[in-house]
Amino acid sequence: MGREFNYEILTEIKERWSPRAFSQETITDEDIEALIEAARYAPSCFNEQPWRFLVAKDIDSLEKMREGLAPTNQEWANKSPVLIMIASKKHFSGNEKNNSWHMFDAGTAWGYLSLEGQRRGLITHAMGGFSQEKIRSSFQISDELDIITIVAVGKYGDINQLNSELRDREKPGIRKPIQDIMIK
Repeated sequence: MGREFNYEILTEIKERWSPRAFSQETITDEDIEALIEAARYAPSCFNEQPWRFLVAKDIDSLEKMREGLAPTNQEWANKSPVLIMIASKKHFSGNEKNNSWHMFDAGTAWGYLSLEGQRRGLITHAMGGFSQEKIRSSFQISDELDIITIVAVGKYGDINQLNSELRDREKPGIRKPIQDIMIK
């Protein structure tokens, strides 16, 4: 059973999913910066733009980022040529009050980033399986930021590089019907 769409929506939304079979092919700086450009145009509460991005693409920064991943994510994400940490500033800049919407806003920016990646023929896979402490320490990330996710970015690779369990899961996830997510 594949994905079923009840309405005509953006092609990038229909086609986007979170693969694990990454090619190690280099991603251009232009493509990486375009992803960040798309993310920076996401809406945010009071136009605060709390999202922050750390791009790991050179050998040293990739190694540090990979060391912070959970072993189950290292298994496939270590092939990704780019890892992007997404963090978010917890307080408003103008008055230092708690920004209760910062993670929502950063999530919106991630959505824009992922759709631009899809448009450019790239794949993206956000991960929650990582050590915030290792990442914070390795990259000296300020405590004023919440580290939300690490995103693998690249081009689709050979599915046969994955173990059999991951190969079986290497397909778009099924979505709940609209009536199951609508509160009445």
